[in-house]
Amino acid sequence: MTFLALDSIAVPDIHPQAPLVTRKARLSDIEAIHELIGYWAARGQMLVRSRSLLAETIRDFHLVLAEAHEGKPGGLAGVCGLHLLAPDLAEVRGLAIHPHMQGRGLGKQLVEACEREARDIALPALFAWTYQQAFFEKCGFVRIDKTHLHPKVWSECQRCAFFENCNEIAMLRELT
Repeated sequence: MTFLALDSIAVPDIHPQAPLVTRKARLSDIEAIHELIGYWAARGQMLVRSRSLLAETIRDFHLVLAEAHEGKPGGLAGVCGLHLLAPDLAEVRGLAIHPHMQGRGLGKQLVEACEREARDIALPALFAWTYQQAFFEKCGFVRIDKTHLHPKVWSECQRCAFFENCNEIAMLRELT
């Protein structure tokens, strides 16, 4: 198996033309999710997620998997989670797309899966912390001032290593 690597953070290589399947995450997916998120976190594009946090929140995640194709193994093409924060708000979190699968609409597909799930349980709004404002705007989110965030968001933020120096952008999508 070939790996893409930077600073000892690697993700298994997958064929960019591989057929894709979308499904909810399983406990057996934790290592692949951890590697993909770690790949982007090492580049300063997102926050790292520990294996234990992924295990605690595994039911939050949707996956896009690349199937084996032309003799190459399949693998994790993308991941995104929907984490319920309060009865009126959920966070779209952990969105990561394999570097060879960029530009195929997988990120938008995963955000839309989270949105459908949020609508199914009658959530009125979705929230995201991001460094990719333009992407989330294409998904219908608008930038908001951090001071307008739900108190539950701040209680989770206090556990983050970057709490004092957070430079992520707050985005909101009203669903009602």
